[in-house]
Amino acid sequence: MHRLAQTPATALSDVRSSRWALGLERTRIKHWRRLLRARIDLAVASAALPEPLGQDANGVLPVDIERDLPDDVELASAVLGGRPPRELDRLGDLRALDRRLASYESTVSEALGGATAEYIRQLAEDPAACLEASHENW
Repeated sequence: MHRLAQTPATALSDVRSSRWALGLERTRIKHWRRLLRARIDLAVASAALPEPLGQDANGVLPVDIERDLPDDVELASAVLGGRPPRELDRLGDLRALDRRLASYESTVSEALGGATAEYIRQLAEDPAACLEASHENW
């Protein structure tokens, strides 16, 4: 297999591409973790739903406010999504999955830090390569 010689500009371009890919992967991880943590929060919160609204506010609020008052069954259905409140049974699995994602995120962040350090090292060693690398992309 014939390999092209790697110039400082292509090396810098490769590191830049690596940084971009690692940054994108870290963004995806963060999104998945946000979704997973929301599921965990919902599981915990659905185990102890609040009391129905409007019980203690009779006579204090305007009479016509009842048209805006959601029924507690409607609220519970919206929060639970029609699922039985067994989400707590999955809590251990959800937390274990979050720990795995956190570990993966840490590895990706370390790789991104290493790629960033290499990018900075290469720029410090040959600042003109930055101009050559950006010109190659035109």
